[in-house]
Amino acid sequence: MRSRISSATAHRGLLAAASLVAASAAFTATAHEALDPDSEIAPFAREAAATHGLDPARVAALLEDARILPNVLEAMQRPAESKPWKDYRPIFLTERRIAEGAAFWDAHARLVEAAAQRFGVAERIIVAIIGVETFYGARAGSIRVLDALATLGFRFPRRAPFFRRELGHYLALAEEERLDVAAVQGSYAGAMGIPQFIPSSYREYSVDFDGDGRRDLIDSLDDAVGSVASYLGRHGWVRGAPVAVPATVSGDPAALVERGVKPHSGLDAFAKVGVRPSAPVAGAQRAALIRLEARDGDEYWLGFENFYVITRYNRSELYAMAVFQLAEAIAARRGAGG
Repeated sequence: MRSRISSATAHRGLLAAASLVAASAAFTATAHEALDPDSEIAPFAREAAATHGLDPARVAALLEDARILPNVLEAMQRPAESKPWKDYRPIFLTERRIAEGAAFWDAHARLVEAAAQRFGVAERIIVAIIGVETFYGARAGSIRVLDALATLGFRFPRRAPFFRRELGHYLALAEEERLDVAAVQGSYAGAMGIPQFIPSSYREYSVDFDGDGRRDLIDSLDDAVGSVASYLGRHGWVRGAPVAVPATVSGDPAALVERGVKPHSGLDAFAKVGVRPSAPVAGAQRAALIRLEARDGDEYWLGFENFYVITRYNRSELYAMAVFQLAEAIAARRGAGG
């Protein structure tokens, strides 16, 4: 049976998102500039035709409707992930998000369990990712994906090639899944649906979990939950393995922190330089050292392979830690495993 988000949960989330919706209205209110037909639309249409087999005339017609949104460019200059952990954590680790996460998991327990079992991932992480991304489906974004990707693909030089590729993927995805290019809404970065997949990830990792012949991350909760599980599984999640543990540090750990979040050393190697987990860790695990700017000074964590997998969803250790800690808090509230 096709699962939907309960109306009560969605209603509560939408009320909480009122300010977000009002702010998002500014994105369309300031839309006025269009893409140039000759220097921008025509070359892109040819490229999309060559890369994705799309009709260049149709691509050109669709892009003529795209609008440049100045506030999208402004938002890209101030992402939440640029905040320190002491300011980032309170955005996602709230009483309301924890409580509604437990309620969401209870309401869709069979679906979450089925997805976790099929792809070998953790139930709590599936729930937490959807909670962080869209407050359990209630805040999926109100900016046209076409406008967001066109704006970033043609007016954001630092990452323009990436977003132009995503625009091509979006147009190809729309044909594959019968989406209305001009109607789909999402985030200012062009992510869409309940799990906020960018178009290339939508095409590569989403699954038809409800069996209706479409991969629908916008209206099908089954497909959204299954696709989050698919994404984690395809990126190497190991069910039952640890995600992260607090660490004690002696000496200067800067060189270890700078090696990034991809696990690179065993716990014995960390112990030799004064880094030790503050809780028992089963098995021989490789880890990376993560430093977070907390309210009472720096705190350190050892992040294992599953932590790194979460960063494949959003390449930020802040994001991964928020997902992990929210997942733990939801599971504790619910008194469940997963």
